[in-house]
Formats: sequence, structure tokens, C-alpha cells
Amino acid sequence: MIRAMLFAVLGSILATTAAAQTTDAGREASQFVPIINEPPAELFVDPPLAGPLTRGAVIIPYRTNHFRILPIFGASAVDVSPRAGHLHVSVDDLPWRWADAGDNGAVVVNGLPAGPHKITIELATPEHKILTGRSVSFIVPDFTKATATGPSHDH
Repeated sequence: MIRAMLFAVLGSILATTAAAQTTDAGREASQFVPIINEPPAELFVDPPLAGPLTRGAVIIPYRTNHFRILPIFGASAVDVSPRAGHLHVSVDDLPWRWADAGDNGAVVVNGLPAGPHKITIELATPEHKILTGRSVSFIVPDFTKATATGPSHDH
């Protein structure tokens, strides 16, 4: 009986230790602890959400790894660790773009004309150096055709 209790206690201790190691291995970096040799920043961009796109609203979900979106700018913010910066967003390869420092997980654009479009989302340092970027192409439906080809009311 004592032997069985000893095995149960040892098994419990080993299971708790293994669970703690697994939990620690999967944790993200904390903003309270500087990271030495950070892995490269990663950007993942999904296609626009289908439902809103049928109504003309372009909502493009994104997420980042090893990069935080924060409203910090300038040389004094470059050494923030874990790494932080903002997004640069451009539409249809136009020469102008805007910065997004809100980290809401999606870029939203309304009012694009019907037809094909491309939105490019880039991760930028506080000094606007581009680390990586992704583009997504899509087609905004033509709403005038949708209403013009509606049901016929011939009598």
C-alpha cells in the first residue's frame, strides 16, 4: 500500500512538472522582459471576409508573430523589446499609404469602386523601415449590375 502511494505521489509530481514545462514552452514573450535575438517578425494576411465584401466592405484579417502593433514612432522607439511598430497599408499600388497603429486584427476599407483591387499590408518599424509585407487581391462586386438584373415584374 505504501509502495502504491509512493508511485502515485511520484507520478503526480512528474505529471505536474511535465505540464509546467509544456506550458512554459508555449508561452509568448512578455512585454515586461526584453528578448535577446528575437525571431524575425511574421505577418499573416487572410483574404477579405466574403460576407462584408458582397456589401462592398473590404475587411482583411491579419495577425503577427514576434511583432506588436503599437502607436510608437521615431528613433527612440526602435529598441523596444519585444519588437513593436505599426502597419503600412496601400491600395492598388498607389504611391500613398497610411499607417495603422491600432492592432485591431483587421484592415477595413470602404468605398472602393467595383472591380479588381489589391491591398498591401506591411510591418514597419517605428522609423518606417519595412520588415515584411503581404498583398491580397480581390474583386469588389458591381452593385449596379446586381440591382439591374433583379427579378422581373412583367404582367
